[in-house]
Amino acid sequence: MTAIDPQALDAKTQAVRRAKLFILINKADTWFRAFGLSWITPVLRALAGDDPQAQVKEIWKLLGVPVLAIVGFLALWGTLAPKVQTSLGAIPGPVAVWQEAVNLHQDASDKAEQKAKFVERVEARNARYIAAGQPEKVKDIPYTGSPSYYEQIWTSIKTVFFGFLIGSAIAIPLGIFAGLSPYANAAINPLVQIFKPVSPLAWLPIVTMVVSALYTTNDGFFDKSFLVSAITVTLCSLWPTLINTSLGVASIDKDLVSVSRVLKMGIWQKITKLVLPSALPLIFTGLRLSLGVGWMVLIAAEMLAQNPGLGKFVWDEFQNGSSQSLAKIIVAVLTIGLIGFLLDRVMYALQSVFTFSKSR
Repeated sequence: MTAIDPQALDAKTQAVRRAKLFILINKADTWFRAFGLSWITPVLRALAGDDPQAQVKEIWKLLGVPVLAIVGFLALWGTLAPKVQTSLGAIPGPVAVWQEAVNLHQDASDKAEQKAKFVERVEARNARYIAAGQPEKVKDIPYTGSPSYYEQIWTSIKTVFFGFLIGSAIAIPLGIFAGLSPYANAAINPLVQIFKPVSPLAWLPIVTMVVSALYTTNDGFFDKSFLVSAITVTLCSLWPTLINTSLGVASIDKDLVSVSRVLKMGIWQKITKLVLPSALPLIFTGLRLSLGVGWMVLIAAEMLAQNPGLGKFVWDEFQNGSSQSLAKIIVAVLTIGLIGFLLDRVMYALQSVFTFSKSR
């Protein structure tokens, strides 16, 4: 009878566990990359014992170098900013901008507290009239205070997504149509080439006049300024999605098209079971580009349409001309950049969910 070596069994068990651990790390790497946290993967691999020296190099490349670049940028900013004089004084450095960001946060907290107290007073007022048997005097009195910085951020995000969704609802069907039919592509392509380069500043007056003509009151579900900004975003952002969708549909493997003919698929089956799954990676690439374009366009649109978002915040501070205006504008610029990055990461994460690949 052959004896079983316990040490060999332990080593085999550890090897199996280690292999499972690395499989989990590799699967998680897809999500780390989607959210811009790819440096976590080499950290986990190093902790799991996978060539620590190589993983340290990877950590340095993915985390150390970017952090060093940011620190260098902040040091250069802090050194050169005081030397640049404007009509409002020197350009604020990182410390002054951070302090202004803290002030904006505090101001937002104060405004939220004021709004909550106002709502409580209105509710108490209505409750007194109801208790006195005078329900006709009950009113829903809106809060008329100025929006906080966070509310302006939220307004911009809502506006860009509203315009982006409308643009996507237009661009994806048109792109599928253009990709499936060379005649449709020949008809749509000239319009794309003409309207794609048009600036939002050119669209804005047209959109404003149309919205003002069709939306005569401001008592509807959406404010005029919101609609003007959102429609301007739509007109400027739909083109990347349309172009990429058309390209993705047109580049479907011809063998798959032949199979669909053999199976006698209807047009709806062909689109849902063949066209969309095959073209989805390029469609999502177009959506990511469109959302990025829409976010850039939105700021300019809000400045002129006076939609109470980040664009209006920047414009108001520019017009204000106080000693803190430059620092507030820089806070807004950094906020715009950070939100743009996060929106791109969200779209990349959705792309990872809906575009399955064998490498994942």
